[in-house]
Amino acid sequence: MPFGLTNAPSTFMRLMNHVLRAFIGKLVVVYFDDILVYSKSLKDHIHHLRCMLQALRHEELYANMKKCTFCMDRVVFLGFVISSKGIQVDEEKVKAIKNWPTPKSVTEIRSFHGLASFYRRFVRDFSTLAASLTEVVLF
Repeated sequence: MPFGLTNAPSTFMRLMNHVLRAFIGKLVVVYFDDILVYSKSLKDHIHHLRCMLQALRHEELYANMKKCTFCMDRVVFLGFVISSKGIQVDEEKVKAIKNWPTPKSVTEIRSFHGLASFYRRFVRDFSTLAASLTEVVLF
């Protein structure tokens, strides 16, 4: 993609969604230039990788092998840890939340609330816990 184009990221995403459309939601997740291939077994994984790489090659797109990792049983992706155990929070992100400086303005409270809200599905009663923050922001 040429640098400087304001729609370059969305154009690239459209291309990847088009090229890998047969695999998305079945064995592939795509986010910009990150392609995650998931499988239940190593044999399936090798087959899935071959199919995905062939689809890229057919469109004259190639993976940068220096940036690739294969056959991982755990991967950090978009702030989550994905493994055979399911989806978990990335501990580095939890550390960032714990070490966040005490907000001193409404803008800083909104920033913290936005970061913390990203992980709301992992925190029981998140809205109750964050209610005091929400009240400060609203008033």
